[in-house]
Amino acid sequence: MALLDSLKTLSWQAALPLFLAENLLVLLLAVGFGYVLQAGFGRARALGPLYQPPGAQQLRLATYTLLLNTGITFLGFLLWRHGFIRIREDVSWRVLPDFLVLFLGMDLLMYGFHYVIHHSVLYRWVHGLHHHYTAPQPIDLFVLHPLETLGFGGLWLLLMALYPASMVAIVAYLTVNVLFGALGHCGVEPFPAAWAHHPLLKHLGSSGFHFQHHQHDTHNFGFYTSLWDRLFGTYAAGSLTPGPSPKKERGA
Repeated sequence: MALLDSLKTLSWQAALPLFLAENLLVLLLAVGFGYVLQAGFGRARALGPLYQPPGAQQLRLATYTLLLNTGITFLGFLLWRHGFIRIREDVSWRVLPDFLVLFLGMDLLMYGFHYVIHHSVLYRWVHGLHHHYTAPQPIDLFVLHPLETLGFGGLWLLLMALYPASMVAIVAYLTVNVLFGALGHCGVEPFPAAWAHHPLLKHLGSSGFHFQHHQHDTHNFGFYTSLWDRLFGTYAAGSLTPGPSPKKERGA
């Protein structure tokens, strides 16, 4: 692919600003998409308070996440240039299985990482920052402790190093990743309630699915699907029903 060939010739001085612009664009699109969902579905499907402007801490943490994601992208770029990560350039039937490996593989890895964080000292010192916001807003997708951002980024680079996926599948996965992230923090439920009874669609990680996790942090650790929560007994039913669950009291 011409894109991969051109990337190989980039100096680090050219690559870093490019990756910073790329990650900034992703942040703006994800947050913007979240507010579009709020505007489109409004209070009829609201899961909690809507249209809350981000505070200073949210903006600061989102900036840290932006910079760290840029660094992770650059590290992946270096690993690729030195042969530790391989990216196939073919466009064939293998794109679909590649996408499924990335989608389900990352869902499982992040489920495990997320579960461990909640059941260790890392919750108090790391993940508690994200859970300070019990009714998530679009910006909260990027409100993470720096160690958590590095952890999720490290899992992505690990999967990339283990599985040589095609460029098309990687782009498709990264796009879906942003969409699900924005969906989980938009504060409304755009999925129809009937999906909760569909044999396949009921397994998708809806906005309500993740909202319930912010309300009750003992279940719904998955990101894109509820498969691993159902398998390991951490799933909470009724995730597609609008309306917040009673808030769990939390210490300071």
